[in-house]
Amino acid sequence: MPTEALSTEALPAYCVATVRPWNIAEFENTIRHFPGNWHLVTGKDELTSDYLRRIKPRAIFFPHWNWKVPEEITSVFECVAFHAAALPFGKGGSPVQNLIERGFAATKLTAFRMAAGFDDGDIYLQRDLSLSGSAHEIFLRASKLASSMIGEMIANWPAPTPQVGEAVTFKRRKPEQSRLEGEFDLKKVYDHIRMLDAPEYPKAFVELGETRIEFADAELHDGEVRATAVFRKIKS
Repeated sequence: MPTEALSTEALPAYCVATVRPWNIAEFENTIRHFPGNWHLVTGKDELTSDYLRRIKPRAIFFPHWNWKVPEEITSVFECVAFHAAALPFGKGGSPVQNLIERGFAATKLTAFRMAAGFDDGDIYLQRDLSLSGSAHEIFLRASKLASSMIGEMIANWPAPTPQVGEAVTFKRRKPEQSRLEGEFDLKKVYDHIRMLDAPEYPKAFVELGETRIEFADAELHDGEVRATAVFRKIKS
């Protein structure tokens, strides 16, 4: 069920819709304490027009959401999505992994207005985001940055501006792309392991016969890549 912070009639209502546990924790620890009457939605079936008409949010923030938001919502409410790329460069799926794979050490976290097309809307804010560390560390960093950006936006609501520049669209990665194969130098092996190292993500792996070996906790130093390995029997 959607959860709600303590209601204060004089304050504007806001909603956060997200599914990742680190974003939910950031809502509970930080966002819900911002000025306003805050509501949290953590599932697709909870984000309905009826519910939103009841709470009348000034804006709905989406730090991470797995589904397309219906036009009946985006056309009525101000919907703010977050994307870990300097839009319009890096539209599409798996931006963190696609950027690391291309050798980027940093990116922008973009807050933009949801529009009919994916990642096409006008931009409210862009802030620097480091791509160092594991995917989980990056997601935690992005979650805290999104929280800070939300606080900045409700304090002084920015006018969104159109995206400018050449659009480059990434393809969402598939689980089979987590396989370690081909000619890798050590830096690429390290990047491949760390960019997939987060809860609910398919880990980097190799397969030997009927065994899959999955890697995490990668470190690169002294001409070596060190990582933990988990051996699993491949399900038939």
